[in-house]
Amino acid sequence: MNPCPCGWLGDPGGRCRCPAEATARYQRKLSGPLLDRLDILIEVPALSPAELTEPRLHEAEPSCAVRARVGAARHRQIARQGVANRLLSARQVHEVCALDADGTRLLERAGARLGWSARANFRVLRVARTIADLAGEERPTARHVAEAIQYRRALRSD
Repeated sequence: MNPCPCGWLGDPGGRCRCPAEATARYQRKLSGPLLDRLDILIEVPALSPAELTEPRLHEAEPSCAVRARVGAARHRQIARQGVANRLLSARQVHEVCALDADGTRLLERAGARLGWSARANFRVLRVARTIADLAGEERPTARHVAEAIQYRRALRSD
């Protein structure tokens, strides 16, 4: 979705003229329960024309390498639990996404600070499990949880 009614909030050129209250009202149209049902909520800033032509953008990992890594992660998920991580039930999340003490503490602190629901908490665990699968690691760690927490960033707090 757009970040504000005009769609230019955060534009480096300053094109947005929306008052803060109008932006807040626009963002409140998405309810908490709806946002809870999304696994990843991130803000993607617009790139300037100069950034789009930078050579570093063309040096990114090739799609075929990403596709192979995703395929291997999916294969690990199916072999481990019979379904993709996105289809894990609450019981399966507790079994398959078990964290070490550091990961548990980090998740608890973030959930308390951000006021997450149980549903949001489970989604972070599933995303952390997927990040670990993509890295080829046996179980999610605090590092994976931290990355998953970053992917819960929405236009407003959960």
